[in-house]
Amino acid sequence: MTAGLARHPALEKLLARVLLQGTWIASAVVAAGLLLAFIRPSGLPPALAGMRVMTAGIALFIMLPVLRVLLMLIVFVRERDNRFAAIAALVLAIIILGTVLGIRMAGGAPG
Repeated sequence: MTAGLARHPALEKLLARVLLQGTWIASAVVAAGLLLAFIRPSGLPPALAGMRVMTAGIALFIMLPVLRVLLMLIVFVRERDNRFAAIAALVLAIIILGTVLGIRMAGGAPG
């Protein structure tokens, strides 16, 4: 796949920028959750607010690879690179199917 991406240098830069910024944002959200857990805002059990924010940060980390595949699909479709667009669409479909099946087998919506 590296040879294929070499034909798309703009895609490599876009993916690197999105993943870097996404990592910083997710890290900041997790850090904010840790801070909230230590501050213990009134009205909530001590660590509940912090845990929810940390969970959101972890969810952001999990979504970064999915976002990468989605961006690749969009770029490949725009550039009419059908082979790589099909591969990206297949990977995205597998991720979505796995998520849906995981939620259904767990007995409902997460939360």
